[in-house]
Amino acid sequence: MGNIKNFIIFSLLLCVFPLFLMGQVLIPPIQNYRIFEYQAASKNWDLSVDPEGELYVANNKGLLHYNGEQWTLYQLPNKTTIRSVKWINERIYTGSYEEFGFWKKNEFGGLEYTSLTHLIQDHEFTSEEFWQILPLGDTIVFRSFSGIYMYKENQISIVEPRFVVNHMVVWDDKIVVAGGQNGLSYIKDKELLPVLDTEILNTKIVVDMEPTPTGLLIGTKLHGAYLLAEGRMEPLAEEINKELKQHQLNQMLLLDSGKLAFGTIKNGIYIFDTENNTFHYLNREVGLQNNTVLALEQFEKQLWIGLDNGIDRLQTDNPLTYYTDYTGVVGTVYDVALHRGTLYLGSNTGIYYFEGEKLRFVEGSQGHIWDLEVIEGELFCGHNTGTFILDKGNLKPISEISGGYQIAKAPGASSLYLQGTYTGLARFQKDEQAQWSVAAIQGISFPIKYLCFENPTTLWVAHPYKGVYRITLSDDYRSVVQKQEFGPESIPNIYNIKLFNIKNQIVLFSEGVWYKYDPIVGKVIVFEEFQDYNYKELVHFDDDHYWFIDNEGAKELLVTNLKKDYFVLEDSQLGRRLVPESQNIIQLNDSIYFFTLSDGFSKLNLAKLKRHLQNVELTAPKFVRFKDQEQIYSLGEGPFVIPYKRSHNILVEMAASKLVQPRYYYELNGPLEQSGNLDKGVVSFQNLPYGSYKLKAFTVGIDNVRSLSRQLEFEIKPPWYFSTVSFVIYGVIAIWAGFMVRNYNRRKLERKHSLLKEKLEREQEEQLAQLEKEKLAKEIKMKQKELTSTTMSMARKNELILELKNLLLMNKSKFDNQQRYRSFMKKLNSAISDDEDWRHFEVNFKELHNDFFETLLVRYPGLTSKDLKLCAYLKMNLVSKEIAPLMGISTRGVEIHRYRLRKKLELDSEQNISNFLITLK
Repeated sequence: MGNIKNFIIFSLLLCVFPLFLMGQVLIPPIQNYRIFEYQAASKNWDLSVDPEGELYVANNKGLLHYNGEQWTLYQLPNKTTIRSVKWINERIYTGSYEEFGFWKKNEFGGLEYTSLTHLIQDHEFTSEEFWQILPLGDTIVFRSFSGIYMYKENQISIVEPRFVVNHMVVWDDKIVVAGGQNGLSYIKDKELLPVLDTEILNTKIVVDMEPTPTGLLIGTKLHGAYLLAEGRMEPLAEEINKELKQHQLNQMLLLDSGKLAFGTIKNGIYIFDTENNTFHYLNREVGLQNNTVLALEQFEKQLWIGLDNGIDRLQTDNPLTYYTDYTGVVGTVYDVALHRGTLYLGSNTGIYYFEGEKLRFVEGSQGHIWDLEVIEGELFCGHNTGTFILDKGNLKPISEISGGYQIAKAPGASSLYLQGTYTGLARFQKDEQAQWSVAAIQGISFPIKYLCFENPTTLWVAHPYKGVYRITLSDDYRSVVQKQEFGPESIPNIYNIKLFNIKNQIVLFSEGVWYKYDPIVGKVIVFEEFQDYNYKELVHFDDDHYWFIDNEGAKELLVTNLKKDYFVLEDSQLGRRLVPESQNIIQLNDSIYFFTLSDGFSKLNLAKLKRHLQNVELTAPKFVRFKDQEQIYSLGEGPFVIPYKRSHNILVEMAASKLVQPRYYYELNGPLEQSGNLDKGVVSFQNLPYGSYKLKAFTVGIDNVRSLSRQLEFEIKPPWYFSTVSFVIYGVIAIWAGFMVRNYNRRKLERKHSLLKEKLEREQEEQLAQLEKEKLAKEIKMKQKELTSTTMSMARKNELILELKNLLLMNKSKFDNQQRYRSFMKKLNSAISDDEDWRHFEVNFKELHNDFFETLLVRYPGLTSKDLKLCAYLKMNLVSKEIAPLMGISTRGVEIHRYRLRKKLELDSEQNISNFLITLK
C-alpha cells in the first residue's frame, strides 16, 4: 500500500508541477572557473582582456591573470584588495585601497608592479578605494568615490568634486561623471560642469554608464536604465526595466551583436535585444555559479563574467547551445521530436513540450519514454507501458505491449512498421480508414532494444544479454519462420550489442569493436572500414557522414565521411552530460541536430558550425614558459642553452588565449624527433640527447586544421665528458696512450725477442744437454760393456785358473817334486786373489756408480770388503755362477755369502737382493 501511495503522489506531482516549469531559451556553453581552480578569493570586482585574449581580474586577493591555460595570482606589496583593472598599451593598470599603478610583463612572462601614488603632490588620501580606470587619449583616469585622478606624462592631476562619484565614462571625447544631486557632469579644465537635461537622475544612484550607437545608456541601482540621446532622457522598455528594478542592476555592456548585457545583483545577466525589445536571462539555474554579477567584459565572441563567487565565460556565438533542467523534474532525455512546429522531449519521467519559452508536461505520460517518432504525420511515443499517439496534447493508446524501444518501417511495405518491445516484436499497420492495428509477432518472446532490416523479410534483432538473431518473417509479418542465433561462438561479447544497416550491410558494435555480417560465408567478421573507430560508438549517420562519440576519453564527438572530411566537436559540458550507452542524435533538417542529455538537451546548428570553421582564424600559440630542472629561462632570449645535467626534464608551456578550450600539436626536430597532440598547453621532454632542437607548436581546430606555427629553439649542451675541453683532454690522452701503447708494444716485442732468444738458447742447451746425455749414455753403455767384458774376462780367467787348480789337485800324486807343486799352486792362488784386477774393476765400477760403496757403508757400516765386492757383482746383475770365479770361491760359497749379505742388508726372504742393489741410490 505504501508503494502504491507513493506512486500516486509522484504521479500527481508530475501532472501538476511541470505546468509551472519556467522555460528558457537555448543558451551557449557556460564555462565555470571556480575558486579552487584559480586559487584566489571569491569576489571578482573588475575584468579586462588584452588584444591577445589574456584575462586580468581584480580580485579580493590581488590581480588574477589567465593566459588561456593557467591562472596566476599577483599580490600588491601591501596585499590589499584590487577593485579595478584595465589593460592599456601593454600595461595593466589597477586600483586598490589608497593605491594605484600598473603592471608589466617581465622577460619571464610574469607581472611586475610599479606604483604611481608617489607622483601625487600635496594630497592626502581619505580612505579611498579606486573602483574605475579609463583611458582618454594619452591620459589614464582613476576614479574613487571622492576624487578623479588623471595620470599623464608621469604627472598626476586631481579633480575633487564636492559629491560622491558613483561612476564615470568616456563619451563624446570627454569624461562624464555621475554622482551627487545634479544628474551628470563632465570634466573641463579640471572643473565639473553639468550635463543638461539629466535632472531625472538627481535622486537615483547611477551604477554604470555605457556608450551606444544611439546614445549614452545609464543604469541605476533600483530604477532601471535610461538612454540619453539628443538631450533627452528616456527609460528603456518597461519589460526589461521591470526586471532590472526588481533584481538590482549593477553592470552594463554593449555586446558586439548590438544587444545589451545587464548584470544584476539578484538574478544574473539579462541579454536585451533593443530592436524587438525582447530579452532572456542567464542565472544560477542555467549555469552561472552565482546570481550576483560584479563585472562584464567581452572579447570577440566570449563574454567574461566576474561574479561574487567565481568567474564564468559565455561563448555568445556558439553553434552549440543547451537547454538545462536544473529542477531535476524532467530527468534524463532519451529522445527529441519536432511535430507540427512543437518540440517534444521524451525522458525517463514522461513527455514534455515547449509552449513559447515555457516547458509543459503532457498529462498522463508519466513513466519512461524510450522513443518519439513522427510516422505518417503522427507522433508515436514508445512508453514503458505501451505505445501511444500524441494528438493535440492528449495521449491515445494504440498498443498495450510493454515497452516501445525502436520502431522501423518494413522495406517495400505500405504503412507497415515493426517495433522492438520488452517481450518481442510488435507489428503496426495502418488500414484504409487510417486506423492502426497492432499485434505481437509470434515466435519471438525476448526483449528487443535494437533492430534493423537486411531485406524485406529478414530482420536482425539484438537481445540485451544473449547476443543477436537473424530472423526470417512470414510474408504477412505475423510470425517468425526461421531464427539463427549468433552467440559467444560468433561474437566475443554478446552483451548489449547494437545493430545498424550501413549501406546495405548489417553492422554490429560489441564491446567497443565493430563487426559485420558476411552473407557469403554466413558468419560475423570484423568490419574493416570501421577499425579506426573501435571503442567509438556510432550515434548517428546518413548517406555522407558518421557521428561517433568517444566514451573512453573526453567524450568528444567525431564527425567524418571516412575520408578527408573530418572534424571533432569537443565541449566539456557536452561530454559531461551525455548519457553513456544512451546517447542519441536527432536530425531535424540539414542543419539542426539535437543531442539528448542527462538533464536536458543540446542543439547544434551544423550550417553555423561550418561557417564558423570557414571564418575562424586559428591563432598560433605563444610560449609562456620554458623551464629545465632548475631554471626558468627568459622568453626574450634564444636559442636557450641548457646544461646537460639540467636537461633531463624540460617543461614547455604554451597558450592560445584567444581560443576556448584550445587543442595543440607540436613537432620537435633535432637529434631526437617527437610529435603529438596536446589537450593542455604543456609538454614535457625527458632525457633528450644533447644537440640543437627546434620546437614548433600549432593550435588545432575542430576540423583538424592547424594554425601557423610558433617556433622555439634550444640547445642541450653535451655532458662534460663530451665537451670541447674533454675532447682536447681525450686527444692528449689518446696521443699519450698511443705513445704508451707504442712503448708497451716495443717493450713487449723486446720481451718476446728476449724470450725467444732465451727459448732458443734453452732449446740449444737442451739439445746440447741431450747430446751430452746421449754421449754420456753411450759412454756409460760402453763402460758398462767394457766393465762387463772386463768382469767376464776376469771370470773366465779365474775360472780357467780354478779349473787348472782343480786339475793339479786331482793329479797331485803324479807330481814328483812336491815343492814345485806347492809353488805352482801358490802362483795359481796368487793369480786368483790378484788385487790388480779388482782395482781395475773398482775404478771402472765407480765411474758408473760413483757413490755406490759410500752409500752402502753409510747405511750398512758393518759390511766387509768382501761384502762390497759381492754387492758390486750383484748390482751388475751377475748370477752366482758368474760371481764364483770372480771371488775365487765355489758357487755354493757364493750362495752362502749371499745369504749372509741378505741378513746384513736386513732383507726379507721375498726381496730380490740383486734388484735391491740395482735400485739403490
